Formats: sequence, C-alpha cells, structure tokens
Amino acid sequence: MASTPPQPPNGARRGARLREIPLRMVVPNLITVLAVCAGLTGVRLAFEHRFELAVAMVLIAALLDAVDGRIARLLQGASKFGAQMDSLADIVNFGVAPALVLYAYLLERAGAFGWIAALMFAIACGLRLARFNVMLEDDDRPAWKADYFVGVPAPAGALLVLLPVYLGFLGVPQGVPFALSSSAFTVLVGFLMVSQVPVYSGKSGVRVRRDMVMPMILGTVLYVALLASYTWHTMAATAIAFLAFLPFSARAYHRREAREAAAAQE
Repeated sequence: MASTPPQPPNGARRGARLREIPLRMVVPNLITVLAVCAGLTGVRLAFEHRFELAVAMVLIAALLDAVDGRIARLLQGASKFGAQMDSLADIVNFGVAPALVLYAYLLERAGAFGWIAALMFAIACGLRLARFNVMLEDDDRPAWKADYFVGVPAPAGALLVLLPVYLGFLGVPQGVPFALSSSAFTVLVGFLMVSQVPVYSGKSGVRVRRDMVMPMILGTVLYVALLASYTWHTMAATAIAFLAFLPFSARAYHRREAREAAAAQE
C-alpha cells in the first residue's frame, strides 16, 4: 500500500508563490485608473446638465493622465502593462470624454453634424495616440525632432476642443449658429491632432536665465491665481494662446530643419 505524501506545514499551498509587485509600480497605474474614473464621471455629470463640474472633471482627468507617465519614470515604476493601460486611458480622457461633454453641452443643437464632429474628434484622438506610440519605436528619427510633437498632442487637443464650452460659460449665446461653428471648430482640432504640424514639446529641457527665474515663478503664481479666480476666462485665454503659438512653433521647426540639413551637407 503506497504511503501518503507528506503535506506542507501549516496548510501552506503547494506550487509557485505569487510574485509580489513593488508599490512604486502600482502607484502610476492607480493614477491612470483614477484619471479614467474622473473622465467618465465628467461624462455622467454632463448628461445630468452639471456642465461646470463635468468640464472640471475632464480637465482633472487630462491632468492626471498627463502626469502618470512622469510619475512612473520618477518612481522607476514604468512597465509594459502600465504603458498599455495609459494608452487606453488616453483615448478615454483626451478623446471620448471631451467629445461627449461638448456634445451634451452644445453640439447636439447642430443635429447630425454636431455628432459627426464629436465622433471625428474622438477618432482623430485615437489615431494621433496610435501614431505617437509608433513614432516612439522609430530609431531612425533624428534626436532633435524629439523636441517637437507631430500634430497637436492629445492633452492640448482636449483643452482646445472645450473652448466653445468655456465661451458658453462666459455668456456667449448658445444658439444653432454657435453650435454649427463649434462643430466646425471641433473638426478643425481633430485635423490638427492628426496633421503634420510640428508643436514644440520642450522635452529636451528649457534652460532659464538666472535673472528670469523669479519673474517666471511670479508669473506661474499669477496664472494659478487667475485660474482659481477667473477659471473660464483663463481657460479660454489659454486655449486661444495655444492656437496663436502654433505658427511660431512650425516656423521654429522649419528653421531648425534647414540648419540641420545645411550642417549635414558640410
């Protein structure tokens, strides 16, 4: 009669022990999940006609989604799972949520054209993010081009597309003409995201002259104070300023490209 094999002490389970995951790798993913929760909550608030809270939640989602990658690098907690999770969250927070909030607030007054505009913006955001992920794997791209995005980045696109909402909060009449023009603006922002327009990113690090450090700090404090006191005025001005910045960014890119081409021929 065969003997019964000995059992593990204290009822311990046999087999491989589950691998423990460091907390520093969990934190960025938690921020990503919270960003998705904020974005989807913004959509719910929009359909409940609580539009100011809805826009605030979408902006919070965009902020969280924009910083989770930086926090992952800071904590050395980047992972393939986190990268995939972040890409999926970007589509929700920068594409789907702003489009639905804008549609619920204004674009539905434009009928089918308003829905088509919201749909195109969300799809453009997904295409832009897919292209960004592919370009990260392009080893043949010159190093200096990393200072520029190709097309308007998704977080900036989310900020821009809500410009009609900021203006509506400031008292602009929300009739059919405004809804139609806002639909056209939404399509324009979508095309800017998938375009080849170079947008300066500042990823290489911008050095500030010593005598400009204090004015820069004061300027930042002033901006935050204006954002807290005159939120929608400041957001509208920020969106308009970003649009005005695009031609200067493109001109700087083409000048840099010409210099690099001239240096390569020498």
